[in-house]
Amino acid sequence: MSDERLVGIVLVSHSAEVAASVAALAKGLAGGGPAAPVAPAGGTESGGLGTSAELIAAAAASVDRGAGVAVLTDLGSAVLTVKALLAEGDELPEQTRLVDAPFVEGAVAAVVTAATGADLAAVESAAAEAYTYRKV
Repeated sequence: MSDERLVGIVLVSHSAEVAASVAALAKGLAGGGPAAPVAPAGGTESGGLGTSAELIAAAAASVDRGAGVAVLTDLGSAVLTVKALLAEGDELPEQTRLVDAPFVEGAVAAVVTAATGADLAAVESAAAEAYTYRKV
């Protein structure tokens, strides 16, 4: 299966390094088979800590394959920036959703699920379900 109709995943963090590392972890744990399109959108354009609407919009465009885009965020202003982009209506691809999920575990679940060819609702559900993962 090609990635032509796979859900894209955008990982928004205040840190470019964190976003890139979580993207690499999620892709690595997804194993073989088709890779879901994943893009980190971390930090600011100048490389500092923060969030950038421009970097988020570019990342979303880069992973859009027509099956929807799931956006996972780390902290407060990342959420607010994505919500503002969604409210504007023309900055992000159609069928872009902000997913309420833990950043690392949710990213892994989203990428693994998207790689199976699941639709956007299933990817969102898998990522959100990561809130229930128990460690002890």
